[in-house]
Amino acid sequence: MSQALPDLKLLRIFTAVVRYQGFAAAQQELNLSTSAISTYMSQLETQLGITLCHRGRGGFSLTSKGELFHQETLRLLGELEGFERYSAALKGELRGTLNLGVLDSTVSDPALPLAEVIGAYSQEHPGVHLHLSVASPYELQLAVLDNRLDMAIGAFSTRMSGLVYQPLYREQHWLYCSERHPLFAARRIPAEVIAQQRMVGRGYWSQAELARHGFKHSAATVESMEAQLILVLSGAYIGYLPEHYAQPWVDQGRLRVLLPATFGYQAPFSLTLRRGRSKEPLIQTFRELLKAQLNPA
Repeated sequence: MSQALPDLKLLRIFTAVVRYQGFAAAQQELNLSTSAISTYMSQLETQLGITLCHRGRGGFSLTSKGELFHQETLRLLGELEGFERYSAALKGELRGTLNLGVLDSTVSDPALPLAEVIGAYSQEHPGVHLHLSVASPYELQLAVLDNRLDMAIGAFSTRMSGLVYQPLYREQHWLYCSERHPLFAARRIPAEVIAQQRMVGRGYWSQAELARHGFKHSAATVESMEAQLILVLSGAYIGYLPEHYAQPWVDQGRLRVLLPATFGYQAPFSLTLRRGRSKEPLIQTFRELLKAQLNPA
């Protein structure tokens, strides 16, 4: 007769294998050999009485039941970790791991004092292990939805069901070209001329969003601001960048803003978390510190 509830160790091994898409890739995190991982996975499948995944020459993939079981496992482990945090909070201390995600290139943004917030949080709660990830807006939201991240900070133009969004501030973006681009030394450039230039788009922008920023199509695509800056500096493209991130290059005479009266927008930044998790002690205390830093008395 199979057990009603599988061993938690087996569940954690299972989620790691899925996260890394294979036994070999999960070895380092689990500190186990592939043969040991295979044995544990077989034990889990025997307990459940179902096949969770296919592995072999064709690569790693979950079965349809494995997909369903994986989603429920993530939910269960997330709730268990929340319960452990709650238990620690009852004793007057915060312990556990806080998984936080953020968009790239925010370190230079004076509107987001994330380093100060993390410093204060770590000083007040030394028993909490912080894990900080940098990813695209889509990846951040998906990770929060899957409970791989507790919270994420970013500009989310497309929002996901099941998440809540707390508005934080707006980040100014301008359209830039570099000193290597033909438009750099030009004056009184018509908007239609700019709209015809080779432009760098974001991989997470929809066609409608690209159009809102004044362009019908992009000639290159990036997933991060650093990649965008590299392409703009090449002189082969123009592209949008956060003002705070581009300013040092403007000061050096390497970048210029193109027609700011027409091309420019503000990206609304939010803190997002999974619905129903706002009262968890680790999350609540971090949110309070962030709010205090963004809105000092």
